[in-house]
Amino acid sequence: MEGAQPGPGASSPQIDSAEVLLHGVFALLDPAPKTSYALSLTRGRELRMQRVGSAPAGRSAALKLADCIGCSAFAGREPEPAAYFSVFCYPFRKGWWDTAPARRRLARTFRVCVAQEPGDNLKLAETWAGKIRELAAPSIPRQEGVMWGLLSRPYHVLVLLNPQSGTGQALQLFRSLVQPMLVEADVAFTLFVTERPNHARELVQAADLSQWDAVAVLAGDGLLYEVVNGLMERQDWQAAIKKPLCTLPGGSGNALAASINHYAGNTRASKEELLTNCTYFLCKGLHAPMDLVSLSTASGKRLYSFLSFGWGFISDVDIASEKYRQLGNARFTVGTIQQLAGLKVYKGRLSYLPVETSSSVSSAPGSPSEQNSHHVPCSNGRPLHILPQPAPGAPRPPHEGSWPEDSLLVPFDQPVPKHWTVVPEEEFIAIFAIYQSHLGADFTMAPTAKLHDGSMHLFYLKAGVSRLGLLKLFLAMEKGTHLDLNCPYLHYVPLRAFRLEPFASTGLMTVDGEPLACEPVQGQVHDQLCRIISGS
Repeated sequence: MEGAQPGPGASSPQIDSAEVLLHGVFALLDPAPKTSYALSLTRGRELRMQRVGSAPAGRSAALKLADCIGCSAFAGREPEPAAYFSVFCYPFRKGWWDTAPARRRLARTFRVCVAQEPGDNLKLAETWAGKIRELAAPSIPRQEGVMWGLLSRPYHVLVLLNPQSGTGQALQLFRSLVQPMLVEADVAFTLFVTERPNHARELVQAADLSQWDAVAVLAGDGLLYEVVNGLMERQDWQAAIKKPLCTLPGGSGNALAASINHYAGNTRASKEELLTNCTYFLCKGLHAPMDLVSLSTASGKRLYSFLSFGWGFISDVDIASEKYRQLGNARFTVGTIQQLAGLKVYKGRLSYLPVETSSSVSSAPGSPSEQNSHHVPCSNGRPLHILPQPAPGAPRPPHEGSWPEDSLLVPFDQPVPKHWTVVPEEEFIAIFAIYQSHLGADFTMAPTAKLHDGSMHLFYLKAGVSRLGLLKLFLAMEKGTHLDLNCPYLHYVPLRAFRLEPFASTGLMTVDGEPLACEPVQGQVHDQLCRIISGS
């Protein structure tokens, strides 16, 4: 039987009667009409199928309900007394064209006709469907210090979609792939198609979010960045930011989606395969806490980031390749080649608080007299690099004072605390802090990162590396083996907070792949600040 797991030989393995929750004989409509199967629903969350009747008899199979996203019961057409129930599963299966197993749709519909009264048949079909749905619900993981959750059924999802993301196929992908899965899982949804930049940000900032149990984003990482910051700009941000979010990859990079797929233990996936995996997570409804990073600029901006902050080569590739978005993920290859041809050096000061130091220092940042002031270059008694200050009267969110306190940071006009590390080099090819495992579907930058590990993973590449050496690093990054190259110019540090002070406004910075004007920036991790739909 296609997609099922064959039993040993022609005989069915014995099932302990104590393990059987429901048992019955029903006709399978598809793919073999009028073939009857003895069904056993077990405590082990399997739907055992034993073929009965005509030869070959005794063929068995099992559907694992961990792969099931939904089951529905419905009445037959009058005057037929029969009822039906359909099971929708997405198990990992490998086709002859696949290099690795992928989730593929497997639907089975059974005919229930054990009574003359249509209502009795429908009631029995609903009993089976309800029990299958109950067993298909994922178990909530237990993890010390981490509170997992499960959306209560029935639930309603707001789907925000950017039709211009990636290759411009997001709406088509929703109609052909996402929507059918949501219908099978009986997940109600409201679709909102964005029309301009910051449209989603404005919507979630003002909308009555109580209408929805989760907010899904079908686009690239940039739209989720809008949503996160829109939620943080609400008066009720403390409650709003706890609304479970979901990333459905429809852009070019899809870094968060690739990371969540990685955390679930799945093999690498991209395009429709990755979208199927993430939609499956949404249909199952399991959600986990996720760290956010608060970023502050010297000009007074405060931003919230779920993915990365960068300056230099990697950010340049991201921004320069934007015009090739129709190429999909290949845009980054083109951008990398272009930037290698005109490799730039960026000058600035990088300071950070390592995770190890942070855990050993329990006190708040010290006073200026206790802080590391020796590294601040001066001229005639004044700082050599004057930091821009917020303009007088600049608009600020009315609730800004209630935002999470950046307790590890000090104002820009003060030196970083004494227990921080100041990088002695001041010339860099790239500085990049990432908080997820993947930088893109094909780039595993921080393989050990987690959704809620309380740290940023800082990579900085010092000036002096050759173009060939840089290319080797990027090629190794596809497999997450770039640190194995032991490149003397590449440094990696897990950290809790950082400060970057460019000596000149050279190039653009990026936050979650979105451009940011070059200026002094500092940031720190806020543990488990939001929630994200995830695999276990």
